[in-house]
Amino acid sequence: MAMVPTMTRPPAGRRAGFTLVELLVVLAIVGLLLSLALPRYYQSIDTAKEKVLAENLRVTRDAIDKFYGDLGRYPDTLEELVDKRYLRALPFDPVAGSDRAWVIIPPEEQYGGNVYDLKSGAPGTGHDGRAFGDM
Repeated sequence: MAMVPTMTRPPAGRRAGFTLVELLVVLAIVGLLLSLALPRYYQSIDTAKEKVLAENLRVTRDAIDKFYGDLGRYPDTLEELVDKRYLRALPFDPVAGSDRAWVIIPPEEQYGGNVYDLKSGAPGTGHDGRAFGDM
């Protein structure tokens, strides 16, 4: 005859569950793990924003150069780069959180147009110590 396992009940005065001490120990461990992980998480987000900013600047500057190479003048606005399909959309500055926070640098007077270069309008510095506007 096979024995069927049965569930045993705790004694009459004692209920099944976790004690307050056990719950506090678990919460302390979770809090410790979070205090170690969250700073690295936020640092990785900031690093990713800086990398996206640098890539958006590189792509937009390349589009400005191609525009000048094709038309012999610089674009009047960033929107003109989008209208003429040199860019799919206005570049986004993830540090400033906007696609309108760019600082536009005009060309010298002998060249046509208004957009020679652009820089981030975000305040502050990156992890390497450079200001966002100097990237």
